[in-house]
Amino acid sequence: MSVLVVGSFVVDCIARCDRAPEAGETVIGNSFKTFLGGKGANQAFASIRMGSNTTMVGAVGDDAFGKDFIKTMKNEGFDTKFVKVVPNSTGTSLVTVEESGQNRICMTPGANMDYEVEDLLKIEIENFNIIVTQFEMQYSIAKKLSELAGKYNKKFILNPAPARAIDDELLKNVYLITPNETELGIIINKKLESMDDYIEGAKDLLNRGPKNVIVTLGTKGSLLVNKDGHTLIPAIKVKAIDTVGAGDSFTGSLASQLDQGKTLIEAMKVATAVAALEVQKNGAIPAMPYKEEVLKFMEE
Repeated sequence: MSVLVVGSFVVDCIARCDRAPEAGETVIGNSFKTFLGGKGANQAFASIRMGSNTTMVGAVGDDAFGKDFIKTMKNEGFDTKFVKVVPNSTGTSLVTVEESGQNRICMTPGANMDYEVEDLLKIEIENFNIIVTQFEMQYSIAKKLSELAGKYNKKFILNPAPARAIDDELLKNVYLITPNETELGIIINKKLESMDDYIEGAKDLLNRGPKNVIVTLGTKGSLLVNKDGHTLIPAIKVKAIDTVGAGDSFTGSLASQLDQGKTLIEAMKVATAVAALEVQKNGAIPAMPYKEEVLKFMEE
């Protein structure tokens, strides 16, 4: 069994400061570092580190950042033959992280938008058990993946970020969609403020095609809504140092656990532990824990 992640490669350029600047304001930062990330790459690393045979596809630029991605992926055990190298800049994110752990991000897609449906068709989708994607690439990629998942009866996980309007044709083949509370509100075009709102909003989304909706709620945990009802899995209380990549660590590890035969509830509990460990370190990919670390953490 295996996981296919079709998604973005983004280098996170992270400035830490006591608080984020207001419009027109300059503040003095405390540190600056660069980390390899991007929703697609983050989710792929979370999946492979949790023990699933994982393939990551997408596009990087023909620059130093692109070379860093290829080298790092090979070192992690990925087969990079389907990673497209294009004459463009690798995707970048400018990230401001407050000392509280909250973050603000401006993402520039770069080479990610050069990945085409034609590139996707070179991959034998039928050989994968779980398919994962996001919205940091061309929307047509997610549309085609939905179509192929339906054709080959594969479990298709959609992480709808950055949030946008989604057509029902795409949603009809989604096994699981994983918005956070803000993204859910944008997708269904409603203001959501309470747990009851999140449950009703998830039901609205469920009625448009997905089999399961998991709303990630930060410190409140994660909410599963499907035809059987709803279940809240509480978050594990930890001191967050950096929340960049937290949602991606959840989605990627969730995919790996479903690939390994876990139920949705079982997978959510593992993914909750993964996210709790991830936020206690700086960066996204560097902070993704390995399976042994997660199992030990869950036993404590």
